[in-house]
Order: sequence, then structure tokens, then C-alpha cells
Amino acid sequence: MRVTELWRYPVKSFAGEAVDTSGVEPWGLAGDRRWGVVGPDGFPVTARECHGLLGLTARQVDEETIRIAARDGDSILVETPLGVPVVAVGHSRQGFAPPADADVSEWISEKVGRGLRLVWQEDPGVRRISGAHGGQEGESMSLADAGPILLTSEVSLTRVGDWILEGGGEPVPMSRFRPNVVIDGESAFAEDDWEFVTIGEVRYRRTELCDRCVMTQIDGETLETGKEPIRTLAQHRRWDGTTWFGIRLVPVGLDDAPAQVTVGDEVAPG
Repeated sequence: MRVTELWRYPVKSFAGEAVDTSGVEPWGLAGDRRWGVVGPDGFPVTARECHGLLGLTARQVDEETIRIAARDGDSILVETPLGVPVVAVGHSRQGFAPPADADVSEWISEKVGRGLRLVWQEDPGVRRISGAHGGQEGESMSLADAGPILLTSEVSLTRVGDWILEGGGEPVPMSRFRPNVVIDGESAFAEDDWEFVTIGEVRYRRTELCDRCVMTQIDGETLETGKEPIRTLAQHRRWDGTTWFGIRLVPVGLDDAPAQVTVGDEVAPG
């Protein structure tokens, strides 16, 4: 098996950025979901309730800068807010985060038609992976929902697409599932049973299967919500009251040496 795609999301709930290679850090892919948006009350706002966020794309310029672009061609450069007083945020197990410059938050608010504030996760080491989501002592994560890295399989998506076609619907692209690492796979849903997997030079532990939500039903182009793939997953992949696709991973055994994952890397369970 091989890695076929790599994705990072510099700003949580924005459209993803495809990359050929990425650094791997204890809390996920380098630069992934270190930024997020919050409302006036400090609580996170995601594309679940604000679909317009998916119409924005953030790309990593360098270690201290990202560029956010809108579909109208307008864009804005965002510098990491180093040494800026923090504000209270409602991200679970986070508490506080430094905000971006006010003009950046105003720009985002204007583009999506809602008052928002862009904040940065200064230290991913403070946000522990919940034990309810398979976290162990000392494991931390970015501003992702429940785990550092999401892996999905093309062969598993093909099976879901076949099921959708059988029901008279149209298959959905992998982007709906917002993965970090996409592999070709050998058999559908084999990844469900992996306890560990080595990808390139890094070994990972599976923390849990990934429960899927309304985000997968939002068309990335039209920003409209449909019924798939949740309707079909609920018929074939529903237990414990939710539907499942993909697995969450945490890197294990990383030391101070830099680690990377690259498209084409070999994938070996165990």
C-alpha cells in the first residue's frame, strides 16, 4: 500500500491544501489546524454551522505566515501573532489563544457575512487528546476535533461510492471526509482493525475510528448540504449511534529528529 494524497488545513474548517510532503509532529502534520475561528463569545465556529468557511483557502507561506484566499480572488497575508496577549477561547482543553490582527478578522468576517475572530494555537502541547477519543498520557493535538491525523482509504471510498450508486445517488469525493493522509488500500475498511501502522519513516497508533458528521454532506463547490454520504453510511456503517469512515492516528516514538511523510510512501500495518 502507498500514500496517494496528503492534505493539511492551516485554518480549521477552511478548504484544504494538498501537499506532496509534510513534516510530522507529535500533534499531527506540520501546520495542520493551528489556526481556528471563534465567534464574539470565543467559542469555535466551524463549517458545520457556517458553510462559507469552506469557500476560503489557507496556504502555508512559511513557518510564520499563511495566506488566506477567497473565491473572488481576494487574499490576505496573516502573520503568526507572536507575543500577543491571549484571549479566551472555547476549544476543548485549550482555554486561551492569541488572536490575529484585527484587520484579518474583519476581512474573514466580511467574506463569510458573520462576525468572526481568527486565533492561533501557540502551543499544541497543552491540548491533550481526550481519553474518550483514545488519548494516552502525554499525547496532544492541534485544533482538530478529536485526533491529530485522519487517514482514509481509496478502496474504502470506492465501496461507499458503490453503495451510493446502488441507492440511486452520486458518489462523493474524498475531500468531503477532510483527510490528512489518503492511501490506496488493499481491501475496504481493513484500516478499521489496525492497531498500529507505519507510514514511511513514522509509526502511528490508531486512537479510534472516525465518527462522521454533517461536514461530509456539504458540497465543497456549491456549499450546499445534501444527504450523502451519511444516508448511505448509516445503512452500512452505523453502530454505537453514529456512522464511521476513516481512522484517527497519533504518531508514536517521535524524538527531536525531524520526521516526514511523502506521497508515495509505503504503508505497512502493525
